[in-house]
Amino acid sequence: MTTKELPSGPATRPPSTTHTGPQLGAFLRSWGPARWKLLAPGVAVCAAAAAAAVCLTALLPGASTLLIAIVIGVLLRNLVPVPARLLPGFGYAAKTLLRAGVVLLGYQLLVSDVLSLGPGMILVVVCIVGLGIGGTLLMGRWLGVGPTQRLLIACGFSICGAAAVAAVDGVIETRERREVMTAVALVVIFGTLMIPILPAAAALLGLGYYQAGLWAGGSIHEVAQVVAAGGTIGGAALGVAVIVKLARVLMLAPVMAVISVQRRRAMGASATSRKPPIMPLFVACFIAMMALRATGWLPAVALDWSKAGESFLLAAAMFALGTGVHVKSLLGVGLRPFILAAAATVWVACLALAGVLIFG
Repeated sequence: MTTKELPSGPATRPPSTTHTGPQLGAFLRSWGPARWKLLAPGVAVCAAAAAAAVCLTALLPGASTLLIAIVIGVLLRNLVPVPARLLPGFGYAAKTLLRAGVVLLGYQLLVSDVLSLGPGMILVVVCIVGLGIGGTLLMGRWLGVGPTQRLLIACGFSICGAAAVAAVDGVIETRERREVMTAVALVVIFGTLMIPILPAAAALLGLGYYQAGLWAGGSIHEVAQVVAAGGTIGGAALGVAVIVKLARVLMLAPVMAVISVQRRRAMGASATSRKPPIMPLFVACFIAMMALRATGWLPAVALDWSKAGESFLLAAAMFALGTGVHVKSLLGVGLRPFILAAAATVWVACLALAGVLIFG
């Protein structure tokens, strides 16, 4: 094969070990001044865009920081030429900063709060995640949506939105970045639509504050979206909605482990394929942050820092993902992912409502 015939993209990456130790050592050795110089311009632009998104969210109550960040990125990509020297930093933000945001999300989990829901609602949360993923995958197959795209949508809509999409991408290393961007955009769009729709539906069904909060936490995709909907409902809804949502976030680690094991089995014993670790490093860090929160060693303000840091990092990553999307290319995905996203939203909401009516 000549040089011109060499394939490009992820398939050309050399095989590497799946052991965390060697991976971490190689990672640390790669961070020299030259790498910082390469990444700094793009990362700085991502940070500036994230700061702008956070500020705009403060000025526009109810707006989604992630959605604003995505829009800024898409506008930049499609309205002005993006200098090539920014691209390495954008790539770093879209992957590494996204995973860092997932790690900080772990510090917001307090297992004792989840246990306070009682065994009935904990079972409901497990069913929402398990049946939500399974049902969405099945509907995606019926619709003819590709396996990677439907897995990203299924986990994003059933667990915790963009953070779950990032976690799945970290395990399976999606080759087509447009699929990741599409899943994130759909999570933001449909989760934002649920903010006014779910409180109105809860009122029509005659649900009290507590049950409506349980339903919001079990149905809506992003933590920030749950907070917005819970605040709209009022009363005791906000607190219980957040706890139920964080219980869904708690399912992130076991689901990622299952996906990783299944992927390793599907790859077989090939010596040339790069197999994902059973427990990706960033998922292990996510669990470590949960354990750190449980110790109570850090001051209460650390929780506020983790929330702000998570929001900022995910916004920077969303902006970077947005810069990788050409509008014509995004429109080219067709209606099927949008139909699947709508169906998944309804499916997860129905599962949550059934559970709330039985155990809430």
